[in-house]
Amino acid sequence: MLLQTRSPRLSVHASAQGSKQPKLAPVRQGSKTLDVVKGVALGGVTAMALTLAPTTTLPAQAELNKYEANIEGEFAGGTSQQWGEADIDGKDFSNQDLRRSNFTSASAKKANFSNSNFSGAYFIKAVVAGANFENAIVTDVLMDRAVIVDANLRNANFERTVFTRSDLSRSDIYGADFSNALLDRTMQMQLCRYADGVNPRTGVSTRASLGCGSMRRFKTATPSAVEGPQVPEEDKEAFRKTLGPRGGGQ
Repeated sequence: MLLQTRSPRLSVHASAQGSKQPKLAPVRQGSKTLDVVKGVALGGVTAMALTLAPTTTLPAQAELNKYEANIEGEFAGGTSQQWGEADIDGKDFSNQDLRRSNFTSASAKKANFSNSNFSGAYFIKAVVAGANFENAIVTDVLMDRAVIVDANLRNANFERTVFTRSDLSRSDIYGADFSNALLDRTMQMQLCRYADGVNPRTGVSTRASLGCGSMRRFKTATPSAVEGPQVPEEDKEAFRKTLGPRGGGQ
């Protein structure tokens, strides 16, 4: 007895003893069905081969930086050089054309960058504490989140340079030009307290380039500024009298 299931490709045969055995029915749709089955099978094999294929291991970051340095930068020539994440403390970069060079995350403490051209360069997260940028051209540079404390920035040109979240504390900015540069407001106010001089290359005063107002106004920007107006002694004495015996008054 032949029992036909709903599938046109699968039949079940029952023997006299009641046993059932599945059997594939012959393909009746021509060679097209076989081609589809073959395509699915080949696709599965290909996907498995790609999954099991070994991946190519990239070189370590340090080796990559070394390779890029040897070919003179990520742009493979010209004025750009690759010093990203490099330890270049005290290195001499003076009197060079280093436009578009990369110093991202480099440690360049007390390095000499004087009289060089860094237009379009990258100093993102660089540590240039105590470095010398005197008379350098540092225009259109990304210098955000950098440590630029105690640096010599005298007469440098920083037009359109980005300094967001960078620390320029105690740096010598006499004659530096910050025209259209982007600084945090607190950093700008701090620099305006002692900004002075005129840039010899652009003829712009440092205070004007920082958008500083009155010298006196910026010196008195914080309550503890010693340059600010002091409270007269008679006013202090009058205030003490209001405190009572325990507060030092009468």
